[in-house]
Amino acid sequence: MIGARLGPYEIVAPLGAGGMGEVYRARDSRLSREVAIKVLPPEYSADRERLSRFEQEARAAGMLNHPNILSIYDVGSHDGSPFVVAELLDGETLRQRLATAALSPRKAIDYALQIVRGLAAAHEMGIAHRDLKPENLFVTRDGRVKILDFGLAKLLGPRVGKADQTNAPTTPVRTESGMVMGTVGYMSPEQVRGQQADHRSDIFSFGSIFYEMLTGRRAFRGDSAIETMSAILKEEPAELSETNRALPPGLERVVRHCLEKNREERFQSASDLAFALEALSGFSSSGAVAVAPLRARPKLLPWLGRIAILAAVAAAAFWIGKGQRISAPTFHRLTFRRGIVSSARFAPDGQTIVYGAAWEGRPVEIFSARPESPESRPFGLGRCDILAISSGGEMAVTLGERGESTVARLPLAGGAPREVLERVGWADWSPDGQSLAVVRESGGRQRLEYPIGRTLFETAGWITHPRVSHDGRTVAFLEHPLTGDDRGSVALVDGAGRKRTLSREWRSIWGLAWSPDGREIWFSATQIGARALYATSSDGRERLVLRVPGRVTLEDIARDGHVLLTRDNVRVEMFGRAPADKAERELSWLDWSLVRDLSDDGGKVLFDESGEGGGENYAIYLRKTDGSAAVRLGEGAAMALSSDGTWALARSGISPSRLVLLPTGAGEGRALSAGSLSHQRASWFPDGKRILFSGNEPGHAPRLYVQDVGRGAPRVLSPEGVTGFWNSISPDGRVAVARRPDGALVLWPLDGSAPRPITGAFSDETPIRWKADGSALFLARMTRLPLTIRSLDVATGRADVWKQLMPLDSAGVTTISSLRMSSDGEAYAYSYRRILSDLYVVEGLK
Repeated sequence: MIGARLGPYEIVAPLGAGGMGEVYRARDSRLSREVAIKVLPPEYSADRERLSRFEQEARAAGMLNHPNILSIYDVGSHDGSPFVVAELLDGETLRQRLATAALSPRKAIDYALQIVRGLAAAHEMGIAHRDLKPENLFVTRDGRVKILDFGLAKLLGPRVGKADQTNAPTTPVRTESGMVMGTVGYMSPEQVRGQQADHRSDIFSFGSIFYEMLTGRRAFRGDSAIETMSAILKEEPAELSETNRALPPGLERVVRHCLEKNREERFQSASDLAFALEALSGFSSSGAVAVAPLRARPKLLPWLGRIAILAAVAAAAFWIGKGQRISAPTFHRLTFRRGIVSSARFAPDGQTIVYGAAWEGRPVEIFSARPESPESRPFGLGRCDILAISSGGEMAVTLGERGESTVARLPLAGGAPREVLERVGWADWSPDGQSLAVVRESGGRQRLEYPIGRTLFETAGWITHPRVSHDGRTVAFLEHPLTGDDRGSVALVDGAGRKRTLSREWRSIWGLAWSPDGREIWFSATQIGARALYATSSDGRERLVLRVPGRVTLEDIARDGHVLLTRDNVRVEMFGRAPADKAERELSWLDWSLVRDLSDDGGKVLFDESGEGGGENYAIYLRKTDGSAAVRLGEGAAMALSSDGTWALARSGISPSRLVLLPTGAGEGRALSAGSLSHQRASWFPDGKRILFSGNEPGHAPRLYVQDVGRGAPRVLSPEGVTGFWNSISPDGRVAVARRPDGALVLWPLDGSAPRPITGAFSDETPIRWKADGSALFLARMTRLPLTIRSLDVATGRADVWKQLMPLDSAGVTTISSLRMSSDGEAYAYSYRRILSDLYVVEGLK
């Protein structure tokens, strides 16, 4: 069939064949994308009822929109053979993955959670798989599990196979007493008996697969198909403990509960099973004492207590000693697509949820959802995000990129947005819905205004998540001392501008809302590990509200106590290309690999790890771009490599901070500065004897400083409001690229003479590096994807596009966080943050 056309699809190459047909790689001429096409055997088209059921089920499967289910694009018929068009995957089946050995407990639980989440989404749509097996589970190269062939076995019916099928992984068999659908070894008892199978049959099949992932051997196996089916009906698989592997507590009970012979005694839903696995993932990864489950159901709580009895007793003893009460919250998931939820708010009715999200790598847009429906409705506003919803049903939305955006007013009922104010990052409505509290930048400083035009607080750091109190008298917000770093604390300011800090400084803090009674401010934060949900009172008393496996971000709290939060999987990933490489390679090390500098020859990348893996004070690493192992240089945040590559400039502490020099080879590190300055971006002079950096003193806006790396205090180079960049000094050491308070890029002479504007540069572009001869600058708009890098001739103002960068998998990626290049442009390294979010409504939090 190579070269044949099936409607708009051109067959390119064969991918495989099996009992359910042949699979080909094909190209969709309409959308210029590659797809997979499964052509089913011709005998299916001879039976009109069967063909009708196939088309019906394929369309039903096409309605499933979930990251753990293969996406169905189209169905059709060619020369009497029906076919189904699906997304093209790169990776291997779980059967191939298990061919060599069992999975680690952590990996097995990770895969199991993905499978169960996919099953839960399908079961909620009334679709059961009924032929779940390792061959129908696909593991992509980035570790995502996809369920294949959803529903095809259910509606196409069985095919008569050979008598001895115990090792045949894909062929169903028929019995005298009834029709047996499924695969021997993974069937449920009711399937073996020829009885009607439902979603609980999928749970039994999943249990068999989970057992095999953990042990490397099948749960039920005999010398023949009949003996295997007899084992399914009468025997129990060997204990997991016989494998002599260190397995999380309660794992045996989860597997056994899936493999109950009586389906009434199994997990009654995939959602309940996901809940139990969430608890196990917490034991295996974070080791947290108090684990609150996702999508918990009251009928399952006694069972959870039996699974996690040791952890529950320890948690109870701890919290009873603290005078706390353990709550049993329930979770209802609202979103099922792959990407990032950027913000979310309850509408005045308390039931409608409006949220901003960037799904499958597309720009952020606004959707509405309700708990009783798994579907979300787009507002159709294009690139737009939600900031707040007033008591009267009017939204405050952003038009454009947050931080550089325009805030606009828009009724929930629809209509065109009315622009209010430019360059706003955050906003919230007053209780009466008549005025806005906004955060915007001016002169290198951020200020909180409420109402617009009345400044209540101003800082050289940054402000996020302003929320007006229920009585309208105060504004709570998150104060971050260092721009771009989410370390910070909860603060409160009144109408007279009197500010109080209500919490300690957290290593990461993001998300804030007032409690329903207005007596507490809830926020999501962490000192180490994943973010959890906390509360602080007006007198600064803090308490833990909720901790779950993974990171949570608080979005909103309704007056009836319902909580809106996201559960996020977050990583900063680093990719790069060495001079001799033809393609990029991944250079990520831990969970937050942020590139800070690249050596002149492109052979080494300086980066820091500021996530969970980096520890409380962050960690600095140097790694060759050929993929060799990274070398840890010390604690802090990396800034720049010296031109000879022997020293790494770093910042320790937050506010104030110290500049330190760390040797990249043998030697001792040393401090360069002390005092009240907070240091930000830095560059080495070409001679390696001085550095240029942006910094600010308490209560002042940033400015440029020059410092000798030998001895001496920093020397002021610019007025306040002027900021610098990484690698900003020209190769001759005479000028540096800087940004004026009005946002314009300028060439700032280092001898103290007057600055000159840079012709041809956009105000939102960031300078990346000078060309080796100093004739041109590489510039990029870091907030836009794909990232376009331009080469700008500084003498003429002429610019040419040099390169575009875009992660191959762009889901959850909104911006490229940092980019460094060699001076000849032949090598580069960049980092981007990927957030994959699920939005939940939570009840029962106190």
